[in-house]
Amino acid sequence: MTEPPRIHPLGFFRTPPHDCGYLAGKNAVTLFVDPRVRPDQASYTLLSQHGFRRSGAHVYRPRCPTCSACVPIRIPVARFKANRGQRRVIRKNAAAVMVEKPPRYEEEHFALYAKYIEHRHPGGGMEDPDPNSYMDFLTTSWADTRFLEFRLDERLAAVAVVDILDDGLSAVYTFFDPDLEALSLGRYAILKEIELTAELGLQWLYLGYWIEDCKKMSYKTEYQPHQKFVDGTWRDN
Repeated sequence: MTEPPRIHPLGFFRTPPHDCGYLAGKNAVTLFVDPRVRPDQASYTLLSQHGFRRSGAHVYRPRCPTCSACVPIRIPVARFKANRGQRRVIRKNAAAVMVEKPPRYEEEHFALYAKYIEHRHPGGGMEDPDPNSYMDFLTTSWADTRFLEFRLDERLAAVAVVDILDDGLSAVYTFFDPDLEALSLGRYAILKEIELTAELGLQWLYLGYWIEDCKKMSYKTEYQPHQKFVDGTWRDN
């Protein structure tokens, strides 16, 4: 009989109301895992299965008393079928080469990240990053993190950061060259993450939160089929 995984005991903290980062004019409340606790792989997997996400060393999920707009979403990779538009994205990036790298600082990666933030999130509180804040945002010592590097003719085009869980991959963040926006590199990175999840024999690609009224999140429902975590249960779309 297989022993169930041992889960480290976790504590939680809830923040006071603060400005919502996704919906203008809304307040948000966030539930954080006690930052003094280092989750192990089993704990992190269980938290992901219950809608939590990682940002740096912090694991969190929205806990807003009057709003449930942030809906965790994941893709069952064995059942995923690329649609016509996604097949077009794959063809556009046929020359791209993906290399899996450990989560270490690389000046070329950081320069691309800074360029991406300046172009995509001006005035959003992420501008003017430095190497320390960059690594603190994307990595932590206790997670099994990989940097997926995408190159086109030796040119660094994109980097996707993922965590390996017991049952899948968690898509932490992706940044790409804004000069190559026509290639839909963000969407292509997700397609390659789906492929990598299947190659590793894992079941789910966790995509974070989908918000119906946030246009920046709309792309997440393009991947079919998918599941949403609603009222404590993962439900097929």
